[in-house]
Order: sequence, then structure tokens, then C-alpha cells
Amino acid sequence: MSGPRTVPYGSGPDQFVEVTLPAGDRPVPVVVILHGGFWRARQGIELARPLAADLAARGWAAVAVEYRRVGAGGGWPATLEDVAAALDALPHLGRAGEDMAERLDLTDITVVGHSAGGHLAAWAAGRGRLPAGAPGADPRVAVTAAVLQAGVLDLTAAVAADLGSGATVGFLGGAPAELPERYATADPVRLLPTGVPVLCVHGRADTTVPLELSERYAAAARAAGDRVEIAVVPDDHMAVIDAGGPAWQRTVQWLDGLRTVGPDRTTLGT
Repeated sequence: MSGPRTVPYGSGPDQFVEVTLPAGDRPVPVVVILHGGFWRARQGIELARPLAADLAARGWAAVAVEYRRVGAGGGWPATLEDVAAALDALPHLGRAGEDMAERLDLTDITVVGHSAGGHLAAWAAGRGRLPAGAPGADPRVAVTAAVLQAGVLDLTAAVAADLGSGATVGFLGGAPAELPERYATADPVRLLPTGVPVLCVHGRADTTVPLELSERYAAAARAAGDRVEIAVVPDDHMAVIDAGGPAWQRTVQWLDGLRTVGPDRTTLGT
């Protein structure tokens, strides 16, 4: 396994990815990791690094994404634009090293995100449903699966519950009644069906983002025809990104199942 390689996808200091490749020289599936932190600048890509290292050791190409956050040039629409740009830059990462272009299987791209990163992962999976001109519309790279770890998956519900002490309002610049078009663009529950298999991992003891948000998203996704599995673990909000913990083991088992059935996912159970 090689150490992480930093590759910019924009000109700003927070517009870069860290790519960690497994040993070998054959193409491997890609997992894009989107860290959480309620979209705020006080937390960053350091949250994603242990997961990236573990994934690369298990044979995936791990791409951890840094993006602009509230308090450091992020929020609406910059944060969404950055996530879209990072994904759409994947075909060009080979320019940063001769080996990289040969290693990324771009037909097999899973997004994994925790908390606000879970929101961004679910949004990335649904980008194809965005109207022309919206931030992130017209994706050039297709997401083929998503893992949503304690995700903020219903932004209107997040505002009603005041999750993160106003985090969603800070991210989008106002409440749903004030900015309905922004919520329509940014809320992943409004971008269903995504057409890709999804795993929601959530701790029953999570008091930061209630389990109900994953349950509501999963119910809406299933009703829209998507394949969704919920893994409820007896843990808190941060335990789901503990690379040595049972929630992460459940996640990599699910990812192993994707790798077994291949990128068309035709035999994957729900």
C-alpha cells in the first residue's frame, strides 16, 4: 500500500483529495470518503484518514475529500460545488502520477460519508436528478453505491430538530421557508430515487444525529424504488467511523459484497 498522495481539484487551500492506493498494479474499485463536522471548518479531512488507510489496506483505492466549509469559504453553494468537482476530477487524477490512472476503476465508485458527510454522500448519489444550472448538476462521473454513516439525510427535519445548533441553517444560509430552492437542491431526500444501492449505518445511542433521519431516508428511498439496507448498531455518533469498531466492520462487509457482485449490482440484496 502506498502512502496518501495529495491532488488538488481546485485552486483553494481546501480543494484537494488524498488518494491512497493498495499494493499491486491492477485496477481496483474506488471509495470516496466525505468527512463530517456539520459542514463547519473546525473539523476536516483528518476524520477521513483512518478509514482511507483501512480501505486501501483491504484493496480499495481510497479517495478522501477535503472541501470548503462554513467559516472558511464554504456553505451554499461552495461546499456542494466542491464535492461535485472532486468527484468529476477522478478521471484526471492520473495526471498526478503515472500509476494512478491505471489503478482507479471508474466504473465502480462508492461514496462513503459520515454525519454532514453522509448528507454530501447521499446528495452526490442523487446529483443526476438535479435540474440544469443547479450546483452539482450534470455529473461527469457516476456514483455506483453509497454508505451513509449517521447521515443528516433530511435537511428540513434537521432544521426542525436544530441539529448542530443551527448547522443546517448556517450551511444553506437560511430556513426552508426562506430559501426553498436551496433546500430542494441540497436535500438528498428530495433527490430520490438515486438508482444505486445504499447502506445506512447508524448508532441507536446517537444523540447528535437521531437514528430517525436514516430510517426516514431509507423508507423514502425504498418507496421510490431504491435498494437500501439499514445497519443499526448500539453505538454513538462517532463510533460509526471507528476503523476498529463493529460498525465499520459491518460497512466493509457490505462493501465486500459490492465488490463480489461487480459494478452492475444486479445480484445485490436489499
